[in-house]
Amino acid sequence: MHGIPRKAPTQEERDDSSLRAAKLRDLQSQLLHFHHNKIYTKEAIETSAKLLESNPEHYTGWNYRKLAVQHLLDRHKEDGVDSESAQSILDEELILVENALKRNFKAYGAWHHRKWVLSKGHSSSDRELRLLGKFQKLDSRNFHAWNYRRFITELKKIPDEDELQYTTDMIYDNFSNYSAWHNRSMLLSKLLEKSAKGYDKKENVLSEEFEFVRNALFTDPDDQSGWFYHLWLLDQTLKREPLFISSWPPHGSNLSLSIDNPDRQPPFSKIYFQSKERTFPLILYFSEAVEGVSSSTVTVEFDYDAGDGLIWRPLSANKLGFSQAWLTYIKYPDDSLESCHVKVTIAHFPSIISSSGMPCSRSCFISFTVNVCSNDQGHSEVPTKHKISWNEENFKAHSTQSPDANLLPLLRKLDIAKENKKTTPMLCMETISNEIAHSRELLSSSNCKIGKLTLARLLVAHNTLITYGCTDSRTEAHYEEILALYHDLIKMDPAHIGYYEDEYSIVLMKQLTSNNESLLKLCGNYQELSLPSISSYTCVRLKGLSLSRVSCMEHLLWVQMLDLSHNKLRSIEGLEALQLLSCLKLSNNRLGSFTALEPLKMLKSLQVLDVSYNEIGAHSIDTRRYLCSSPLNDTTGSEWHLKRYADFWDAYLLFKDLNLIQLDIVGNAVVDARLKAFLLKLMSTLKWFDGERCH
Repeated sequence: MHGIPRKAPTQEERDDSSLRAAKLRDLQSQLLHFHHNKIYTKEAIETSAKLLESNPEHYTGWNYRKLAVQHLLDRHKEDGVDSESAQSILDEELILVENALKRNFKAYGAWHHRKWVLSKGHSSSDRELRLLGKFQKLDSRNFHAWNYRRFITELKKIPDEDELQYTTDMIYDNFSNYSAWHNRSMLLSKLLEKSAKGYDKKENVLSEEFEFVRNALFTDPDDQSGWFYHLWLLDQTLKREPLFISSWPPHGSNLSLSIDNPDRQPPFSKIYFQSKERTFPLILYFSEAVEGVSSSTVTVEFDYDAGDGLIWRPLSANKLGFSQAWLTYIKYPDDSLESCHVKVTIAHFPSIISSSGMPCSRSCFISFTVNVCSNDQGHSEVPTKHKISWNEENFKAHSTQSPDANLLPLLRKLDIAKENKKTTPMLCMETISNEIAHSRELLSSSNCKIGKLTLARLLVAHNTLITYGCTDSRTEAHYEEILALYHDLIKMDPAHIGYYEDEYSIVLMKQLTSNNESLLKLCGNYQELSLPSISSYTCVRLKGLSLSRVSCMEHLLWVQMLDLSHNKLRSIEGLEALQLLSCLKLSNNRLGSFTALEPLKMLKSLQVLDVSYNEIGAHSIDTRRYLCSSPLNDTTGSEWHLKRYADFWDAYLLFKDLNLIQLDIVGNAVVDARLKAFLLKLMSTLKWFDGERCH
């Protein structure tokens, strides 16, 4: 360890170790006997002390010790013995813990036991601070001691400002003291939250802290302690209330609802939805995951209804109640063909909360119009179950001069009234810009891995501030520089390549969807040339971009057809927001299991799916598989009547609720004749399977 080679123990050392182990086993056996039989004699308590001084990690020993001490205290109280006797018992416990800690300074049980003794209220917390001072001289970074210090300072009601100065002194003594940096972040969080004197202006405090931590970063760029604190400061700088950023139908749109001929798709130049039931989805998208979206916090007003009974649900596969996208369904009157105006007010009451605890306090609204298509009857009926070939010649790209390009801004961008928009304080932007300049200066003299990562994060933060309300219109995004930094990190640090690829993918998708011109290059209409009267889809192609994850779904809520083939996707989390998605191509990616496709269960419009040539079934251990409960082990077992296909229960959980017409799974290790037979029996709607007509 640490470059020091191990030496084989001598025979004398082996004999001594065997003797100590035998004594320890004997002490453990005696303690378990005392513990099980609730024996709290003086001899039993002395035996437990010997055991704990030899092995401070013995949790059962500490638990027994608490029971024994409490037994003695209760007996003294019943006998009317003075408090000095109780104090003597607790002092003995403190001496025992101190001896145990001398043997192992990082014993969890010993520190917890010391807290328990102090909680009895008979001991001096001043003595504890002096003892901590001695321990922290031996190891100033030990997090157990810092955790215990927070406990003692709370007991003594030491001001947070004084403790903050203590962390300053400890950090100046050793910049690499991660525990001191961590304690500093906890103290500052409390001071900022209660707006203590001198800490009421958050931007000024954070600016000073950035300057403070910079001393550590420039002293030793390769030490991670200061960088982690810098990351915490960056998070605090960007911490803000969640914003409502996108919707479908989009604000100001005129939605055409088709009820007669759901097979005929419109051109891209119309906002269109097909539903024989006269229902359509309403999707709200926020800048970060939130909870609390309900009929109480979001009001939906129709010309024909108040909309009080709408049920909202989060579009997220994590099942934690937080989601960026929220969905409800609106029902159009069965007996009406007239246009209907809809107004949606978001955060009508401030109960929408982000996962970071920030409320969405500022109310805003969107409005749109819905009408039923009156000319559906004029088109001839065409047999529906046609095959999607995904051929290049069937795709027609949009140009900047086409009428379709004029509709794109309406589809992808939310138009919120100016008075509802949040703006970024200029001091916040100046702080981030200043840190970017210093990071570039540092990297000019040091090829520091974590420095590159921090600069990338700072540039992403800068872009975020621009996107969500910067008042300085002269600022520009830094996509190319960020992508170059992550490209360097992938080469420098292959052990964390998965993380860097994910961050690279997020930035690349933001770049591609950040403006109408770049997004338009990816958009088009897809229509089978052999069936010109049907099958026209609004399509976005993101194939061959080396994406390892998807993001920026707020710009793609309107997409009906999506090509993500020939990427590096291991997960498709985020696609559940695309409720209009009908056709999805995920071939030639790195999807390792059917459970990785779980978000698809939320896409009720999905009819065509291509997951061919992935890695499904190729991994001997699939940890994602065990995030789902087997239908053989829970209440869903009653549905599982195909016992001989029990090996495919994860495929069953995925496909049983999908209404697919076309499925391609060829080229995956899991695929064999049994799986194909199972899926054909499971999905009665399937008409095309791996390119061949079925049923």
